[in-house]
Amino acid sequence: MKFQTLYWQGDIDGRLILTDQRKLPSEFCEIICLDIETLFDSIKTLALRGAPAIGVGAAYGVCLHMKTAASLSLQEALAYLNEGADSLATSRPTAVNLFWALDRIKKTASNFVCQNPEATCNQLRECILLEAKKIDSQDKQMCEDIGRNGLRLIEQNSKVLTHCNAGALATAGVGTALAPMYAAQKAGIDFKVYVDETRPLLQGARLTSWELARNGIDVTVVCDSMAGWLMIKGMIDLIIVGADRIAANGDVANKIGTYSLSVLAKHHNIPFYVAAPTSTFDLSLENGALIPIEQRSGLEISCFNDVETVASGVNVFNPSFDVTPATNITAIITERALIEDVSKKEIAKVVDLEF
Repeated sequence: MKFQTLYWQGDIDGRLILTDQRKLPSEFCEIICLDIETLFDSIKTLALRGAPAIGVGAAYGVCLHMKTAASLSLQEALAYLNEGADSLATSRPTAVNLFWALDRIKKTASNFVCQNPEATCNQLRECILLEAKKIDSQDKQMCEDIGRNGLRLIEQNSKVLTHCNAGALATAGVGTALAPMYAAQKAGIDFKVYVDETRPLLQGARLTSWELARNGIDVTVVCDSMAGWLMIKGMIDLIIVGADRIAANGDVANKIGTYSLSVLAKHHNIPFYVAAPTSTFDLSLENGALIPIEQRSGLEISCFNDVETVASGVNVFNPSFDVTPATNITAIITERALIEDVSKKEIAKVVDLEF
């Protein structure tokens, strides 16, 4: 990849740099986050998006928050840290990586204070920055491992369909759903990718096609409503999507429209794969009905480039995600293994959320 979705610059008084995904593909620019408020707004407005990337960004966000805690006592600093983490946790409700990363930072900080009661606040800050960098590094490795585990699914001359963006723009590394594609490219496999435009914010058309094209992969953008026709015409061999949260039974929350794709795939006997790290599993939720679904502003649907496209006064319903049942999923590609029996028992064997 010739760009980084996010990266930390400097030491404990450093800053977080983000690719502003709202501007792509027409303009590539970066956001300099010097404080937690800027990061919160970036997550809320989708300048930073993608479950793994949000998790990594949130970990660094706590480090940004602690820049103003240097004069606090150790116990005061820990309370201040938790306050900042809890604030970031309210930025978006569905992607569980956000909460996973924040909980990991909070646990690391608590353990440090318990084990080093005489330490300074700056030493605590150094500890959490190191942990945030570990989360970042592990995310990169996770992407590579998902690519390796999913490589065998893409055969010579395969035609792959994907939805939304689960690539380098959604992670610290090369992506989740796109990772097997990059692995296939490195292996010399010829294949073609179809990308749903992904209404209403066009993450497929704006982001995934931009990313794949930059890396020399044959990519074609289609309207969301065209997917079924492509399938019946024999133009799709497999589907790979990402995930924002996966329940204990394998039900998957992902970008709105994913469920419809899974139904079409099942009807046409097309393999439907989900690629996600183990940090995206939420074993505390028995099934997908319990996953909180973010409701976003109706303006994302009713306006385009500040032009009204829905009559004034008409109601708009805009859930950002839907839930695909485990029964519609052929396999889940994780960094640890390919889960081919998508069931609570098999998921529990692979997923271990201990830090």
